[in-house]
Amino acid sequence: MVNEIILNNTSIRIDKYKQELENGLHKIVIEFKVTSEEYHDTAVLLYEGSFDVKVPETGLAFRGTIQQYSTSVTNLYEKGQVGIFTLTLLEVKN
Repeated sequence: MVNEIILNNTSIRIDKYKQELENGLHKIVIEFKVTSEEYHDTAVLLYEGSFDVKVPETGLAFRGTIQQYSTSVTNLYEKGQVGIFTLTLLEVKN
């Protein structure tokens, strides 16, 4: 079970992980929780759009971009909220 990914040197604890190949490129789908306290830093990271992706438990590493993104909560600025983020990352061809 994969419990962590690293995006641009930022570690993210994840709850769900799926890895596959799409047209020969790595694709991962992750789900993770974000608290209202973590929301700003997480949003700033995700706005970067492209990442050095590392999956320490599997040794997978690639340059990827966000293919799909969603969250269960639209206003994480309200204190005490927890949102579930779903993120799909697709490898970029060099």
